[in-house]
Amino acid sequence: MAGVATKLAKPILSKTACQKGQQVAQLSTLREISTKQKTLLTVGGTLIGGGAALCLALDQSVKASGLDAHPPVYSWSHNGIFDSFDHASIRRGYEVYKQVCSACHSMKYLAYRNLVGVSHTENEAKAEAESVMVLDGPNEDGEMFQRPGKLSDYFPRPYPNDEAARAANNGALPPDLSYITSARHGGENYIFALLTGYCDPPAGIQLRDGLYYNPYFVGGAIGMAQALYNELIEYSDGTPATASQLAKDVSVFLKWASEPEHDTRKKMALKVIMMFSMVASVIYYLKRHKFAMVKSRKFQFKPKESHQ
Repeated sequence: MAGVATKLAKPILSKTACQKGQQVAQLSTLREISTKQKTLLTVGGTLIGGGAALCLALDQSVKASGLDAHPPVYSWSHNGIFDSFDHASIRRGYEVYKQVCSACHSMKYLAYRNLVGVSHTENEAKAEAESVMVLDGPNEDGEMFQRPGKLSDYFPRPYPNDEAARAANNGALPPDLSYITSARHGGENYIFALLTGYCDPPAGIQLRDGLYYNPYFVGGAIGMAQALYNELIEYSDGTPATASQLAKDVSVFLKWASEPEHDTRKKMALKVIMMFSMVASVIYYLKRHKFAMVKSRKFQFKPKESHQ
């Protein structure tokens, strides 16, 4: 009887031992995989962190540093998600550009018709265009002639070509201001900081003749002299023309010139959000009440019983 029990127990014990051995092998394999995963995660994290640090170092290396100051971020009235431009400020900024900036800087991509409905009425924009003489032609005799401007004309250039502009500004070419806020890091913050940031150079810095110190300009030495002062011009709406007000208004005007679709884009975004909110409610209803049965169905395979 004991011999029979021993024979019956041997297969069971051997099977149990095999199962335990497989479990131990599986556990050892899991430990090995876990160690590899930890190693890979450590190496991957080190590489990602090193890459991020390298990108940050490269990014900082091409930006103004040392004596160059970064422009602060101001709370502009158009910075909100659904905030539009201050159109009264755009009109005042146009006056600043016309009376101060246009003596050196062009805006060759902006036409007088762009002012209609934004800062001026159609008649006011026509009057602004007619106040300048535009070279046109040729006429019937094959000669060029001067005529009053029209709404379709672009803002006049202060110099006939770039060489004349450099000759009049000690070799420096005044940039076109049509898209200046999009072309400069900081946008309107940079323009405002630059226009109000003139100061005396720190000790030990020597500037050549014809250069001025501005910490917000790359290198600190800029060929443009300070252009805005208190009461430099007189606003048509009676706003006090302080230097900071002049800089603020012309910065808003240049921001609008770079992004004339700004207000339209935000109006469209508001419409899209309203439309998608209604569509989302319909989709939620369909998902919750129409597809609940489909998503909760259970498929079960039951083989046919064989009748012997």
